[in-house]
Amino acid sequence: MARRPLVSVISLFSSVLATPRSPRDFLALLDPVHSSRQLRGIVTHVSRPVPGTATISFRTGPGWKSHEAGQWARIGVDVNGVRQWRSYSLSAAAGEDPEITVTDIGKVSGALVRNTEPGDVLFLDRPEGDFTLPEHPRPLLMLTAGSGITPVMSMVRTLVPRRPDADVVLIHSTRTSDSSPFREELDELAQQFPGLRVHHHATADEGRLDLTGPNAVDALCPDWRDRAAYACGPTGFLDDAEDLWEREAGFGAAGLKIERFQADLAGGVAGAGGLAVFENSDLEAEAAGDIPLLEVAEDAGVAAPSGCRMGICHACLIPLRSGQVTDLRTGEVHGDPGELIQTCVSAAAGPVSLAL
Repeated sequence: MARRPLVSVISLFSSVLATPRSPRDFLALLDPVHSSRQLRGIVTHVSRPVPGTATISFRTGPGWKSHEAGQWARIGVDVNGVRQWRSYSLSAAAGEDPEITVTDIGKVSGALVRNTEPGDVLFLDRPEGDFTLPEHPRPLLMLTAGSGITPVMSMVRTLVPRRPDADVVLIHSTRTSDSSPFREELDELAQQFPGLRVHHHATADEGRLDLTGPNAVDALCPDWRDRAAYACGPTGFLDDAEDLWEREAGFGAAGLKIERFQADLAGGVAGAGGLAVFENSDLEAEAAGDIPLLEVAEDAGVAAPSGCRMGICHACLIPLRSGQVTDLRTGEVHGDPGELIQTCVSAAAGPVSLAL
């Protein structure tokens, strides 16, 4: 029994020496983040600051482009033998090794929160997104709710300790006072740096943060109309903020930068759904009428392109070979052969074939 590992090692190195290899091939044998085919990261630290949440730090391999504060990246995780891709905001400061903070909601996030340990390998795509700090310094207001704090945390970590002229007001809404994974760090930063003021709002004790009128924001940040504003959180929270800025400040979305984590999807048409055929991958799967075809493809193990996952960036456009789809935002059924469809907001309205 003791000889088997030694035999395996000798066999491995024999095959390596007998086959022409590049220096990158030898690095890949020693460090799993070195790969010529796929960006990778190796998990260096995992913390679980509050129940149901994990902060995962990782070291990246060659090809990774350092993220800007507020950007997101697609992360690939193998779940039950199938590689799943999801987009996560990067919560580390710009220029530092990336980290993500994940809540245990859904199959992939749940697997990350419950199972990830140091040494695990994550599959990566390059950072994207324009929810980033302004080019020139100016007073800022950050409005966040729930996990919407994640990209803003990257901004705070980047800006506040590095610029003595920083002027940031952060209003963060959570369900309870101890449910925010960043509360302790934010309070310490606010004590250390006068350029950061933090207001915590616990909905369980104080009710929902009311953004339907200006009173709540006036009380916490009287000069909010003169600040560059950022907002990230649930759909209703962001809709109220957008309406408030348009009504009270007179410039709407132009003066309020918004990051939305999910689309507002309508249910599928009654009787819709069917067999989805992924022609290029020679795979097929049953697709429900209210599930985006992007998720159906990923669950089937198909390497489907994606980006924002909410119908905005159009990174997921794929030709429809046959059949029709339901637009989950509007309920409209459409589709002609060759039409480009957004798989993240399209569901099968009967049998469909895709160029995937």
